[in-house]
Amino acid sequence: MFRTITVGFDGSPESRAAAEWAAREAKMRGTTLKLLHVWERVPEPIAQAPRLSGETHRHRSGEIPRDAAEDLRMRHPGVEVKAEDLVGRPSEVLGKSTRSTELLVLGSRGLSGIGGFLLGSVGLAVVAHTACPVVLVRAGEQTADRHEMDPAGIPSPAAPDAPVVLGLDTDRPDPSVIEFAFEAAAARETVLRIVHAWDRPSYYSYGGAAELWQYEDLAQEQAIALTEALRRWREKYPAVDVAEVSRLGHAADQLINASREASLVVVGRRIRRTPFGMHIGPVTHAVLHHAAAPVAVVAHD
Repeated sequence: MFRTITVGFDGSPESRAAAEWAAREAKMRGTTLKLLHVWERVPEPIAQAPRLSGETHRHRSGEIPRDAAEDLRMRHPGVEVKAEDLVGRPSEVLGKSTRSTELLVLGSRGLSGIGGFLLGSVGLAVVAHTACPVVLVRAGEQTADRHEMDPAGIPSPAAPDAPVVLGLDTDRPDPSVIEFAFEAAAARETVLRIVHAWDRPSYYSYGGAAELWQYEDLAQEQAIALTEALRRWREKYPAVDVAEVSRLGHAADQLINASREASLVVVGRRIRRTPFGMHIGPVTHAVLHHAAAPVAVVAHD
């Protein structure tokens, strides 16, 4: 099967960061990299202007991915890089492109002053309606950002990759999301940190010694459930070092905190059969907007 990583590319700083991340990923996976540039037709009154025809606009815009592809080939020898220029609505064209790709990578502007993403309507629509995994990369993402800190407290390419973080719901542990995270950690030869958040049940009684023993029992039950959910995956990927984190609290908060020391955060998105609405889910939505590392969203039933 022809394997490809596709990048939504428009020449912006965020799409260039996405292309750089995708080039490293393509080299690691041994796949082809495709830069997909989508342009919308010039409105007819403008297209009829003598100096800006639709064909001229398309020709000029088509140079953007071609030039970027050549630059990536030079800086990432061994990676096959293609460029494609298509016409249409960006969200629709990018969505259709995923039928022949194993991973779609999009760029996002970073939020000023804090780590995180600023997703526009195109990015949200693609994430919400795309069947293949989608990775969001912030503008300004550097190669060193994916590595552990050196003794001076600075991410260094000479250090191992930072952990891959997976948000896991032990009540509904989807195999496709878990496998994606294990594969990502195995490819990077790094730790897979599983983050499982849980809350007190409605019948929980507060106060005194009763609260203490109830909390300890609940914590132990949740830790056991996490271990059981991962048992067969540990057996399938014995070389992956797994760190299990089961804590009381909100899943989004814990994943956002963990993202500060991660090379990649993996979250799931349940597929909705209705065509209306975004259907990303509150945890994934929060992580997409506030994570400090690239985020992979894996759709599942």
